[in-house]
Amino acid sequence: MDNSDNCNMINILNLPDEMLLAIFNKLKMVNVLYSLVNINERFNRLTLDPFYIHNLDLTMKTSCFDYISSQDDQVDRICKTILPRIHHHVNKLTVEPDSIKDILRAVDYPRLHSLSLVNFQEETLLRYLRGDTILRHFLADQITHLNVNIYYEIIPNLFRYNTSNIFSFLLSFCKHLVELTFNQYLCDKTLEFSLYNVPLTNCVSSTLTKLEIIVRNFDDCLYLLDGRLKCLSILIINALNFLTLLPNIDNTKKLPKLKYFSLTSTCLTDLYDDKIIPLLHRMLNLEELTLFLNVMRWNSTYIDGTHLYNDIFVHMPRLNKFNFSIYTMLMNDDIRIDLPSNEDIQRIFIENGNRHVGSFVDTLPQNGGGYCHIFSLPYQFNIFLNLNNSFQGGIFNKVRSLTMSDTDPFEHEFFEKVYQAFPFLRDLSLQNSKPQKNKQHSSTFITFAHLNELDIRDAHVDYAEQFLFDKNTRLPNLLSLNIEYKTLVIITNNFTNDSARLNCSRIKHLFKNELFARPKNFHEYFRLL
Repeated sequence: MDNSDNCNMINILNLPDEMLLAIFNKLKMVNVLYSLVNINERFNRLTLDPFYIHNLDLTMKTSCFDYISSQDDQVDRICKTILPRIHHHVNKLTVEPDSIKDILRAVDYPRLHSLSLVNFQEETLLRYLRGDTILRHFLADQITHLNVNIYYEIIPNLFRYNTSNIFSFLLSFCKHLVELTFNQYLCDKTLEFSLYNVPLTNCVSSTLTKLEIIVRNFDDCLYLLDGRLKCLSILIINALNFLTLLPNIDNTKKLPKLKYFSLTSTCLTDLYDDKIIPLLHRMLNLEELTLFLNVMRWNSTYIDGTHLYNDIFVHMPRLNKFNFSIYTMLMNDDIRIDLPSNEDIQRIFIENGNRHVGSFVDTLPQNGGGYCHIFSLPYQFNIFLNLNNSFQGGIFNKVRSLTMSDTDPFEHEFFEKVYQAFPFLRDLSLQNSKPQKNKQHSSTFITFAHLNELDIRDAHVDYAEQFLFDKNTRLPNLLSLNIEYKTLVIITNNFTNDSARLNCSRIKHLFKNELFARPKNFHEYFRLL
């Protein structure tokens, strides 16, 4: 070891325990255990402390597509020399498919009650559930809290049944299961599955109290609440759409044990009054409610504070916490209704004692319709839908995904307001066919520092210039671009000018509307494609 290494080690050892633990918590636990155990007594004391290793995360990949060359050596050493020293302190364990067999067979885990299975392919997980006796033993006899993350390398068959079979197997086989989180991903995008083809007798639990799940259809939510989960008190559900596939599902039986309900869906639905409100009326003892909804109403008015009070609050006398983001699109073709202004909506909330509510209204007098977005503050969701020019600003630190659309153009000054309101935005989708009116160069450019994905496929060419020209906007982390090929050719002058070169230099995924032969200068613009 040279002098610089000695100095670095001395500096590290001079740090207080609290700072070292903070550093350890930023690193993969596998790397900490593999690299620091047996270095010295102090590192042993910190890394093998029961408080540090009680929640043991032995995953190495950040995604299911990573390749770790030294994985076998790390797993082998941890299984042989470290797990025997800490196994009796482990309460929670996180494993992935490449190492699960070695980790579960290395030692027993007498205090293990929580298990997370991550980065599993569907077929791999099904094979383990059917054939691995040690995993089956833990699931049947010890595990009370289970987290399952299934990953796909390609888009799976829409009508696959393995996922629903895995879900129903876990419910019936895990005799002591209290909490279940069941998710599927394609890269970093969530996927859903449906339960409508699973027989009632195969999807039952008398112990489960909490379920977090992503389903294909709202009917799957009703299916889960038909009595098969007798002790369920917390349901967190994300529904892809609201198609009516199971018309005979009972949506009237009361749900007295349900204490917390969360329903999230970005899908535009016209079943709010006919399906969602009747479901909420069944939850007479609900204490906490979360709704993220995108609603279409015909010949009606906006969902506002009066509606929330009359149709929700009075039916839930024990409700003490309500987080919501409800966007209403009105189509009043047959009747004329006087619609409230944004000031009216704010006044109603204040009169009902709800001062921490944001709202934006865009009424269309020419057809009697309009748009209204109401949401609780501080904003608790990572998605913000349908932002338009009625947006007045604010701070939305939790939002990572934003959709924008309007029939009036978005000007540069409006995008300044957007980037200030959404400082941690990663995914932006914009729809606007109207050209900008004020295109002169602004003295200030905008920086979306965290933006990874940009979708301007359904936008006027002006918005490609707005986002891709570095004189207007800086996108230092842009990795994915969805754009019309014709638009791309126009703004880059067939990939010869420099205006968009900087913002395109890091793009790894380019989605366009047509196949094309890459012109001569294409690779100079998109060096990573």
